Amino acid sequence: MNVIKTTIPDLLILEPRVFKDARGYFFESFSQRIFDEMVRPVTFVQENESRSSRGVVRGLHFQKPPYTQAKLVRCTRGRVLDVVVDIRKGSATFGKSFSAVLSEENHLQLFIPKGFAHGFSVLSDVAVFQYQCDEYYHPEAESGISALDPALAIDWLIPEEEMIMSEKDRARSCLTPDDAI
Repeated sequence: MNVIKTTIPDLLILEPRVFKDARGYFFESFSQRIFDEMVRPVTFVQENESRSSRGVVRGLHFQKPPYTQAKLVRCTRGRVLDVVVDIRKGSATFGKSFSAVLSEENHLQLFIPKGFAHGFSVLSDVAVFQYQCDEYYHPEAESGISALDPALAIDWLIPEEEMIMSEKDRARSCLTPDDAI
């Protein structure tokens, strides 16, 4: 596995070694031992999967303390633009976003430490998105910020008039210092 640093400290892209031949391909998508050695010790306790169609924008979501989550995310079918925003209290990169295209072709994964809001937009006809979390989902801790926050200026690679979002996500407010976790 190749670990690639991003412009935001602790946020990492993981590139697996993919073995291809006439039958297709094989790669190890996760190894606790390798993850602990190359990234950091994290115990994932929940894995989620979503299926979405072109134009869907999910996010930007996070859980409030004491239930903050680190995540390991990947796209197993199709192609998404994965986006995170640093909301760590006292962080030099607070309010900065990072995005990467994750797809079934590139097999990239993104490790998102605690203290980030997360979302993605679907760039293919269909996308299946998987994420492992180191904390269980707690509905009372659910929160988020607007994916359309003009101060964040995120290019979702989807025209706003074509975005398909939940009412809850459309109603989210812009990032403020009070959102720091």
